[in-house]
This record gives sequence, C-alpha cells and structure tokens, in this order.
Amino acid sequence: MKILKIIFTVIVFITVFIHESKAQEYQDSVLYSVETIDGNEYIGRITSVDHERITLLTDNLGEIRIFTKNLKRVKEISEKSIKKGSYWFDNPQAARYFWTPNGYGLKKGEAYYQNVWIFFNQVSVGITDNFSLGAGVIPLFLFAGQATPVWITPKFSIPVVKDKFNLGLGALAGTVIGESETSFGIFYGSTTFGSKDKNISIGLGYGFAGGEWSPGPAINISGMLRTGPRGYLLTENYYIGFGGEDIGLLSFGGRRIIKKISLDFGGFIPIAKSMDIFVIIPWLGITIPIGRKTQL
Repeated sequence: MKILKIIFTVIVFITVFIHESKAQEYQDSVLYSVETIDGNEYIGRITSVDHERITLLTDNLGEIRIFTKNLKRVKEISEKSIKKGSYWFDNPQAARYFWTPNGYGLKKGEAYYQNVWIFFNQVSVGITDNFSLGAGVIPLFLFAGQATPVWITPKFSIPVVKDKFNLGLGALAGTVIGESETSFGIFYGSTTFGSKDKNISIGLGYGFAGGEWSPGPAINISGMLRTGPRGYLLTENYYIGFGGEDIGLLSFGGRRIIKKISLDFGGFIPIAKSMDIFVIIPWLGITIPIGRKTQL
C-alpha cells in the first residue's frame, strides 16, 4: 500500500508540474487565436491552463474562460496579424494565385482542396516544410464514361530570404485515362518577391503533350495584393510560345476569405493575332483547408 501511495503521489506531482509548465509556456507567448467547436474565435493572451479550462485575456471582452472540451483549435499568431484593431486571417491559398504556383509552399501536414467550376478538382499536401505533392482530376467519367484527365503536382519551395524572396520548382504530369499516348504536363520554375500578402512572381515553364515538347516557353507574371482582413486582388498572366502563333493570357480578379474558405473570382482574356473578337473567360473557384490543426 505504501508503494501505491508513493506512486500516486508522484503521478499527482508530475501532473501538476506539467500543467504549471504549460501555463507558463502560454504566458510567455504573444497572441493566440482560440477557436471553439461552435464556430466562435477569440484573440488574446492565454494566462492559465488546466485540464478543464483555459483563461484568455482579450482586448474587447476582458478575461474569458473556455472549457477545453469546447476547443477546436488553438494557434499562435503574430502581432503583425492585428491591424487597426482587426485580425487579418492567414491566406489559406498563399502558395498559388488563381492556379499558378508561386515560390511559397505548404508546411508539413498542411493541406487544401481546390475546386474550379465544379469540374477541376485538386488536393495538395505538405510532405515537408519545403516539399508538397498534389493530385487532381477532371471527372469526365461521370458523363457516359468519357476519358478522364488526371495529374500529379510535385513542388519544391526554397525560402532564400524569409518572407521576401522565395524560389519554387515543380511540375505537373498527367495523362488521360481511357485514351492511349495522352501524357501531358509542364516543368516550371518560379521566383517570388514579397510577403505572402503582397508579392509578384515571375515564372518560366516548358510543356509537353503526346511525347512532344512545346517549341517555345511559357512565361508567367503574377501578383497578389492584400486589401483588408479578408480580401485580395489577384492577377495571373501568360505568354505562351507555340512557334507558329504566340498566345497571351491576361487575368484580373480577387480572393475573399469566408471563415477558413477562400473564394476566388475573376476573368481571363486570351490574346492572339488570329482572334478578331474580345472574350472574357470567367473564373470561379474555392479553396478549403483540410490539413493539420494545432490543438491545445
């Protein structure tokens, strides 16, 4: 019995020590975003933690207590995320513009699902902090068994100067299920200047299809500018060399963050010598984060 009492006392001591250390860890941190299972989100400094609840000191509501069973996510945030008294949410799709990737990448365990006009579907996952892998499909097999394009998108992200200058190297390689000799894809490199909220990228890529490489490169210039807590301006532009006739593709639009989901909208304008009409191709897509969540 004495041995059991000693063991029990040691367990209690260790438990209390861990909780006190955890509370001190949070006290020394700057700011936290605390999200509850009912969809509410609070910004503040965590002043104490135990096995039942946390205490959060906020600017607007003062000190509030939240039961740990009601927590959905606890994430440390930077003071820079608070601007003019409002919390500026993270860009859930900072690694790309409408579609083109830039020099930024996903962190290990992060992931998102992207859908454009229902048909285009892609999931991307951060394998490491510098390497991500995506897979996509246009499910035409749902329509009378039509041939279906599928692809993968490996990508390396290299931060040369943190939050200022990044390099991206990657590829899109795919095929069309249901048809023969239908491989397609592109190998590309991208340089991104600026932060995740305000940047410009210059990219160069060579495409291939049916076993043949394109006669000329595809040059891409894209940009992103944050306009407020939940809004962005986007532009994505291409020059594509086909040898016989070159093609330009211009675009402009925006991104709106709704909860954790981002909604992209805009239009693409094709330009070619042979075109005698003005055309705007509308773009509408959503991105849903599905990756790792930091728990308390």
